[in-house]
Amino acid sequence: MKHKIGFNRLERTAAHRKALHRNMVTALFKYERITTTKAKALEIRRSAEKLITRAKEDTVHNRRLVARRLFDESMVTKLFTNIALRMKDRPGGYTRILKLGERSGDAAEMVILELVDYKLPEKEEKSEKKAKKEEPKKETKKAAKSKAEKAEAK
Repeated sequence: MKHKIGFNRLERTAAHRKALHRNMVTALFKYERITTTKAKALEIRRSAEKLITRAKEDTVHNRRLVARRLFDESMVTKLFTNIALRMKDRPGGYTRILKLGERSGDAAEMVILELVDYKLPEKEEKSEKKAKKEEPKKETKKAAKSKAEKAEAK
């Protein structure tokens, strides 16, 4: 049994592991949904949830602690002004892991790590595309009527 092993080292050096955590947590807050392996997602989730909990209380000290863990200063701002406000009422469990299956190259189990309140943007795009398709049809009918009126006038 593996007793007293606090985290998964992911077979990386400490510096590489730290950079990986910073990069993936920054990407998670930027896109609010990332695809990665299960082992990485389980570790990144721990880091991300601790940062969101810190961000729920907006103080200078908490901002500095969170800024240490993220690469991008704009993501610190987004975390405190947008994400933390959305999670204000939740006592924890800010992320979810959705299984995708195995990667074809090395059979690693792939997952989607996303924030709990993530909304898919595809539904809005589809409705916009439908609206755009309907508009030209209306214009062609008007154009056909105007052509018919011109033909009658001659």
